[in-house]
Amino acid sequence: MAQLRLPNFFSDHMVLQRNTELNFWGWGGANRQIKVIGSWFQDTVKTRVDYNGKWAVKLPAGKAGGPYTLKVISNETETLELSDILLGDVFLCSGQSNMEWGGNQNLKEIMDELPSANNPQIRFLQASRVAASNPQENLPNSWTTLSAETLKPFSAIGYFIAKEINKEINVPIGVINASWGGTGAEVWTPNHLIVNDPFLLKYAKMQDINNYRPYEGGVLWNSMVHPYAGYNLTAAYWYQGESNVGYYPSYDKLMKTLIGSWRAAWNQEFPFYFVQIAPFAYNSKDGPKAAYLRELQAKTAVEMPKTGMVVITDLVDNIKDIHPVQKKAVAKRLSDMTLAEVYDRPIKEYKSPIYKSHVVKGNQIEVSFYYVEDGLKAKGPISELFIAGEDMQFHPAQGSIQGNKLLVSAKEVKNPVAVRFGFTETAMPNLFNSKGLPVSPFRTDK
Repeated sequence: MAQLRLPNFFSDHMVLQRNTELNFWGWGGANRQIKVIGSWFQDTVKTRVDYNGKWAVKLPAGKAGGPYTLKVISNETETLELSDILLGDVFLCSGQSNMEWGGNQNLKEIMDELPSANNPQIRFLQASRVAASNPQENLPNSWTTLSAETLKPFSAIGYFIAKEINKEINVPIGVINASWGGTGAEVWTPNHLIVNDPFLLKYAKMQDINNYRPYEGGVLWNSMVHPYAGYNLTAAYWYQGESNVGYYPSYDKLMKTLIGSWRAAWNQEFPFYFVQIAPFAYNSKDGPKAAYLRELQAKTAVEMPKTGMVVITDLVDNIKDIHPVQKKAVAKRLSDMTLAEVYDRPIKEYKSPIYKSHVVKGNQIEVSFYYVEDGLKAKGPISELFIAGEDMQFHPAQGSIQGNKLLVSAKEVKNPVAVRFGFTETAMPNLFNSKGLPVSPFRTDK
């Protein structure tokens, strides 16, 4: 007859967010008293179960450390005890296969980590691949400690972020991974926000039906994200977009909707950092659709508060493989962004330059960028650079760097109107900021 229950992710080995009041909840017999006793706080926290059998409390903030214990008591007759709890920082990772990939795909970077995977300060919560037509309140997964066995199937990017931030900040790190290969962003967005927006709905209906992954709006938001909405976070990371290339026009609005809905569900404007899709031979028949999607990702990064985008045009070894193998370097760029913005570490030039504006100066076009302080640099003559006049016929162009600006010209174009840089599906150009981060591909025309 026991009725006292917790969501499975409130479990042994969990990491709870340090230095903040903590949301904590469960179920029990209606109107029964609930007491929560934690080894990091002094006073017992009390509440009553409501008429729906639900209860929720705020647990006192605590400093990083542990292991701690937590005891939940209902009417002095039912008790649940959790042990080996750490207080630290919690990160949510989500997206499609490039976020999901790790040792199960024989990723060498992870296979090399397995023999030494024993840091007790790093913990994982791996969300099972489950879809649902309605928002769920629980999922079947609980927290695990780091070991070769738990690391192998986990997100390589999630692990390397945890490893880097734990090394730099020296607090426990918990990573929740909710990813599913091949999924469009629509399945991770609450469905009512899509069906009530004609623009989003139009493109959502273009999704390919596939036997290997869900495609209906909201079904993974419902089952793989919604259950722990409210579980206090430090930041979220996102690597997805490949499955939206075919119907790219909605992607900026879709991502702003997704990010906004997640933050609303948590009631927290947590930082949201994402990876621009990599060069890959999509072989789109009607225009460079991947370039159009990257352009919209850059738009989101510039316009959406507390977001950041990692550019990886230099981290691809094979444009015929949609899964670049260099995950550690991607995680390092995401970690540096987090260390700079969340932890106020003095890291300069941690964001890739993104096109801002341009002016025509005679037979040249001068391009300005966001996120450049210490100038640009190129490895040899600047590649993948094109310029056009009013006829919009693009010619290979020469580029020169003047501090934080790029000057572009070509002998064939006397009166230029537009520049394109790396604006193809597979371009891997050679223009960088002073730290060596690649400039995001762009076009100045529409």
